[in-house]
Amino acid sequence: MTLLSTATPNIAHVHVDLTCTCRCCVQRFTGMWCHRLFHLQSRLQNLLKGGVTSWALQQPNFKRLFPLAIHGHHTASKSLNCAWQQHEDHFELQYANTVMRFDYVWLRDHCRSASCYNSKTHQRSLDTASVDLCIKPKTIRLDETTVFFTWPDGHVTRYDLEWLVKNSYEGQKQKIIQPRILWNAEIYQQAQVSPVDFQSFLETNEGLKKFLQNFLLYGIAFVENVPPTQEHTEKLAKRISLISIQVFHCLKHEGTGGRTLLVDGFYAAEQVLQKSPEEFELLSKVPLKHEYIENVGECHNHMIGVGPVLNIYPWNKELYLIRYNNYDRAVINTIPYDVVHRWYTAHRALTIELRRPENELWVKLKPGRVLFIDNWRVLHGRESFTGYRQLCGCYLTRDDVLNTARFLGLQA
Repeated sequence: MTLLSTATPNIAHVHVDLTCTCRCCVQRFTGMWCHRLFHLQSRLQNLLKGGVTSWALQQPNFKRLFPLAIHGHHTASKSLNCAWQQHEDHFELQYANTVMRFDYVWLRDHCRSASCYNSKTHQRSLDTASVDLCIKPKTIRLDETTVFFTWPDGHVTRYDLEWLVKNSYEGQKQKIIQPRILWNAEIYQQAQVSPVDFQSFLETNEGLKKFLQNFLLYGIAFVENVPPTQEHTEKLAKRISLISIQVFHCLKHEGTGGRTLLVDGFYAAEQVLQKSPEEFELLSKVPLKHEYIENVGECHNHMIGVGPVLNIYPWNKELYLIRYNNYDRAVINTIPYDVVHRWYTAHRALTIELRRPENELWVKLKPGRVLFIDNWRVLHGRESFTGYRQLCGCYLTRDDVLNTARFLGLQA
């Protein structure tokens, strides 16, 4: 039995092809912030009202660290624990249990004032090249939930503290780009994920949103009651145009077998991370070439993709793409010999997880039931079949589906 994934091996997504002769499945900083500078408490109100003076900012031994309590003339009703310090080349802020560091050029460049940023088009108006690379704020002032930077030319930049947390490097490290539910066969079946009706999918935002929610969480989603024709399948696909998303619709099958096999590649990768973190790291760093060559009739393709098996965001280590395709993996000539054997060992660890029978989800495609697969995440294949089988499918561009999901209020 041969199990195939038909993702194309370009830069973003590569075949996930597996042979299966043995039930192969596819797939606080404490020191400086902890102490309280009690002798600064009496000066708190003056600092808030008048800002921190240039003289104070220039003193090498002056520690601009103080707890900001909301009281008196302030409008907030709860205490706001916040501390900050100005360094020679960056601004340091502790807020919401996060210690953040901001380069001064970054702070000037991201100013959201009317003269620097167009809030209607969400575009920067400031010419970044005009910002002095050695710029430093003249004064810094903090009140309630906002920090103010006054620059040497008199321009004032203000940032909401929550905005800084959300957009800081340190905040991004804690943020999940796309929430997911990792699954094996038992987990997915117990979730009882409901398919979306064809008419609801086409005609209502609620139906489309439900479909996208399923797709984003699990990497697969079903639409049912679809007329078994190529035209209706195309109509379905055009509702969201997603490449790296694959669509399958079995229009007719007069015979037996032909079940589709689905494996959550991210679930398998998570098992490797838990059991052998050093092997996970190797699979996420070693670049490999994948190659697809086709010369049949009028089809002439020679595509090459380069990248590791596991692709992660460098700032939060979140996995966003798995490349696993033994058929289209090219000659390994991108790493020295002393790394090759370790890579094979790591690759074997991932293969073992992908091929565990408990991770296999088998589904029977039938007329009227359309399957959408995220080729960046879910590996898929098919068992042998008898008789006549007509399958309709296509690839969709990924960016469009994520765009639609965000428009409908989903995190993607």
